[in-house]
Amino acid sequence: MAWTTENRRTEVLDRRPEPYLTDEIKRLLSETYFPRYPTKRAVLLPALHAVQHAHNWIPPQAMEEIAAFLDLQPAEVMDTASFYEEYWLKPKGKYLVQVCRSLTCEVCGSAELTERVKAKLGIQPGETTDDGRFTLVELECLGACGTAPVALINEALHENLTPAKLDALIDHLPADPHDYNDPTIDWEQGGSAHAAAHE
Repeated sequence: MAWTTENRRTEVLDRRPEPYLTDEIKRLLSETYFPRYPTKRAVLLPALHAVQHAHNWIPPQAMEEIAAFLDLQPAEVMDTASFYEEYWLKPKGKYLVQVCRSLTCEVCGSAELTERVKAKLGIQPGETTDDGRFTLVELECLGACGTAPVALINEALHENLTPAKLDALIDHLPADPHDYNDPTIDWEQGGSAHAAAHE
């Protein structure tokens, strides 16, 4: 098996003048997380999440800034960020379309969901559209086997999907992903929300 290596010794990092770890994020970490953890270094995971939520990925410059803020070595931050799959170390789309491919979802047609998204967006799993709007991912299990096949669009879980339903969801996503948080909207029924069923 061949080893995959990256040149970290002479690699030049892209930098921007303004920090990724903004004063607002530092204040959030200091006021919300520092009191809940025994040491500053224990706040590494929330810090990574905060940066990713703000910038949609975790750039190398941000890892250095997190390391300095939490009194860590940059290598410790990189080791942690690269260990967990939920952290993105390269830019991703505004919308992360994540299709479950567990056995139950596969039996119920998840492959057709993936194929529809691939054809619709012109990307393969792990790729991002040229406009930076969508990234397609396949996941192993979302823990919703009783309503398979399922997919996540960002943090919203969509169940009992068909290719047509997933198509409609993608077509009706708002321009700003922060405005997208209601998975109960039934676009096939004219966009009516059946929130009462979820109360």
